[in-house]
Amino acid sequence: MDFYVVKISFLFFISFILAVLWTPLLTHFLYKYKLGKQIRSSDSAPIFSQMHQKKSGTPTMGGLLIWVTTLFLAIFFFYTGQWFDGFFGHLNFLSRGQTWLPLGALVITALIGMVDDYLNVRKIGHYGGGLSMKTRLIVYTVVAVLIACWFYFRLDWDVIHVPFVATFNVGLWYIPFAIFVVVATAFSVNEIDGLDGLAGGTLLAAFAAFGVIAFVQGRYDLASFCGVIIGSLLAFLWFNITPARFFMGDTGAMSLGVVLAIMALMTNTALLLPIIGLMFAIESLSVLIQLASKKLRKGKKVFLSAPIHHHFEALGWPESKVVMRFWVVSSVSTVIGLILFMMDRGAWK
Repeated sequence: MDFYVVKISFLFFISFILAVLWTPLLTHFLYKYKLGKQIRSSDSAPIFSQMHQKKSGTPTMGGLLIWVTTLFLAIFFFYTGQWFDGFFGHLNFLSRGQTWLPLGALVITALIGMVDDYLNVRKIGHYGGGLSMKTRLIVYTVVAVLIACWFYFRLDWDVIHVPFVATFNVGLWYIPFAIFVVVATAFSVNEIDGLDGLAGGTLLAAFAAFGVIAFVQGRYDLASFCGVIIGSLLAFLWFNITPARFFMGDTGAMSLGVVLAIMALMTNTALLLPIIGLMFAIESLSVLIQLASKKLRKGKKVFLSAPIHHHFEALGWPESKVVMRFWVVSSVSTVIGLILFMMDRGAWK
């Protein structure tokens, strides 16, 4: 037990230091090739455009810092584990039953998101740049289907734990359940990526919670994987706090949303995800309410701007205040989720 605590802490530290060290290289690349984010026009989003026009041109694809660091350390320590004995020989955290799936999903969805970010930067595609919502939904649903099938057919996984009730074998119904969890979480995390430091801080809390859950369940490779992501996320957050040096972009937000969903599914705590990731759920709900209101009430809106963090901005809250208060709520909801997990002994297995 003590070894795993040291291992996870060491991987977290190495991930943070490595990410910080290669950030100047990433920043130079993003600015050199002018990979700046395009802000929506005043015609399609007048309030949003007015509040964020000053951010136009700030580089996106900052999520590269997170997933590239994680991928590099996974590969590095995998081979280190084969070449060396002792402590450094046991730092490998890649295993078929725990981390192959989240790492593979992280890389694949990050590459998809990177393509979307690039199209946005170059103003190629739907509404002046990027994939349309319909295309993105189809692409990520296909990814979610593959993930769900991996769970069911490769990991022989078909159980859903209902907190404080029981664990149920649902058979093939697990596949649509997993698809919904993955797609919903990915797009919810993407919605919250709208202010400097907002996505990074809320994701940090959520991954910390699932790292603790994985550790308590004895899934030490999964907990180590979380530690690496948290380290790189913390480094990203250092450079993303107002004024942001770069934005996370879809290459970070969508991929981390997918991985967060996989973490919930692998620890069989998916029904706690709306609590641990409360702010992600609220963000998506605000968008759905806004869209439904505009459609059913002939263009009338519930919020000044959606997602809801832009509504608070439009009310006059400084960006930093919105971010910090969302962090606070996210931290509290994460702790509540962990308390419920700890109280529910059936979720420990």
